[in-house]
Amino acid sequence: METIHITLPDGSVKDVAKGTTADDIARGISPRLADAAFAAKVYSGDSNGGPLTNFGDPVDDGGYLIDLRRPLEQDLKLKILTDKDPDALFVFRHSAAHLLAAAVMELYPDVKLGIGPPVDNGFFYEFMREQPFTPDDLVKIEKKMHELAAQDLPNERKYMPKPEALEFYKKSNQIFKCELVEEKVTDPMVSFYTTGKFIDFCRGPHIPSTKRIQAFKLMSVAGAYWKGQEGNAQLQRIYAAAFFTQKELDAYLTRLEEAKRRDHRKIGPELDLFSIQEEAGPGLIFWHAKGGFIRNIIETWLRDELIKRGYDLVYTPHIMRLDLWKTSGHADFYKENMFGAVEVEKAEYQLKPMNCPGHILIYKSRMRSYRDLPVRLAELGTVYRYERSGVLHGLLRVRGFTQDDAHIFCMSSQIEAEVEACIDFAYAVMKNFGFDKFEVELSDWDPKHPENYPGKPEDWQHASDALASVLKRMNIPYKKMAGEGAFYGPKIDVKLIDAIGRPWQLTTVQFDFNLPARFGLEYVGDDGAKHQPLMVHRALLGSVERFFGILIEHYAGAFPLWLAPAQVEICPVSEKAMDYAKHVHETLKNHGIRVHLDDRNEKLPAKIRDAQMQKIPYMLVLGPKEAEAGTVSVRHRSKGDLGPRPLAELVEALRKESDDRAIS
Repeated sequence: METIHITLPDGSVKDVAKGTTADDIARGISPRLADAAFAAKVYSGDSNGGPLTNFGDPVDDGGYLIDLRRPLEQDLKLKILTDKDPDALFVFRHSAAHLLAAAVMELYPDVKLGIGPPVDNGFFYEFMREQPFTPDDLVKIEKKMHELAAQDLPNERKYMPKPEALEFYKKSNQIFKCELVEEKVTDPMVSFYTTGKFIDFCRGPHIPSTKRIQAFKLMSVAGAYWKGQEGNAQLQRIYAAAFFTQKELDAYLTRLEEAKRRDHRKIGPELDLFSIQEEAGPGLIFWHAKGGFIRNIIETWLRDELIKRGYDLVYTPHIMRLDLWKTSGHADFYKENMFGAVEVEKAEYQLKPMNCPGHILIYKSRMRSYRDLPVRLAELGTVYRYERSGVLHGLLRVRGFTQDDAHIFCMSSQIEAEVEACIDFAYAVMKNFGFDKFEVELSDWDPKHPENYPGKPEDWQHASDALASVLKRMNIPYKKMAGEGAFYGPKIDVKLIDAIGRPWQLTTVQFDFNLPARFGLEYVGDDGAKHQPLMVHRALLGSVERFFGILIEHYAGAFPLWLAPAQVEICPVSEKAMDYAKHVHETLKNHGIRVHLDDRNEKLPAKIRDAQMQKIPYMLVLGPKEAEAGTVSVRHRSKGDLGPRPLAELVEALRKESDDRAIS
């Protein structure tokens, strides 16, 4: 009997018979561990094992996910995955997607199957069906899923010769599965998984059976083009949430309800902050006076910080010759996100989707010396991108928006210091606006598809190493995202975590060695020779529109005092207090406090209710008693009645709270 060596996470080695499964090893360690296991992960790298083959694609740490019942055929490192491992949740949700497909096929056997991957918070599966799925259909499907789960159906891997697999799908008229088998299978045998009577082309892995798939909920149905490409067949995509436990699912559904309450598309119009006008077109934002006021606060603070940190503020045209975008590469690599060219006097012009070529032309307008570097050019520049109507989403996904963009031109010896300064600036921005939790990702290229990335592989590696070095030096944990870099260089993405725990992509710091070469950028070095500078793209807010949408949802429209367009609402109890109310109004206004006097002939409860609805931080109730004493009765939007205070004392407290940018 041939023996193989299995190295466990604690470094211990088990000598087992070839063909032993991960489940066997888990049971040998502890029946409790085996019962808690969902899948396993294997790694190469021990002294005798050599490279692993036929395990699909590795996950982020270089390991390969496998079924617990898969026979192990060579020396390797093994980790048993339980509900404490994020990778186990990925496998769990993948199996839940198969359970969904199995239920749909039982109820609607004529549907055509698309794909069904796990996604954040759950999974989806795509189907082609003549009739649209209705909410009642989702109820039936969910019920059937629970029935199948209770049957403890095994998820079993089987193999079929490729010609036989194609014939199987042709007979059942599963046209999309035929296409996938044709495209993706390069080996003679095709991997399938069965879940009861359901069989699906899949590389896996899956959890052992359906029994543990209990905490899920079908959420919605959306249209989706096959393979995400317009012009392909349109399918129906059923989305679902899925977690290990009902408690986790309930918490997620509660967060969704809270997210609905905070939706900026609802709050924005209610507070008269912004609108999207159908007459003008989708994805185009109209900033109303209150929203515009907050925008001005954001931009003024940012401009002041830019100047303090050594940036030069510039402005570039909204439209430029198309040839410029051919030189930059955008016309090739970014064409589908650009509006069509505009002809002007027999020349083609292009609405700018990005600010970088304009900044490059400013840099290039005169010869630079090494003594000039780094050159930091910043612009709150409006750009235009062709986003499909199906992905437009309030302020978060639009067609015209203003980027807080900057481009830094520097020498190789300066690059890491500049990237570090950008990350420090990003943290300062987010903390200033009340965010204190972050996630960081390092997005790299995909070496399997070099055609998507101009430049030399060694340049990409050098750039990625430089970004990683900065993050390590700053002791910032990060996740590496292979294949997520832009076409012109790898990047660092900083995601903020909002008040209800959602991550939002915001800051991007991007290395670029391609555009300086494309535009022939130069500087004169200390050796008197001409050299090519390196370039860093960076945006901190991402875009003013998106950042404002996130701010609205983070604060649920209840902005802290320093950001609130109206900071104080004066509510006189009657006409008798009106003269004193005007005095208080004028006093606050003269001290730079944004104040509004509600002089309507309404009763006090109505005035307070309306101020609360507008989420004004403070309400001052004034009557004859307050007028006589020179005080104001203070009410806070969330803390309620704070009692009477002398007017001068209140003014000082409001100024301090605003100047300190307190979050209340």
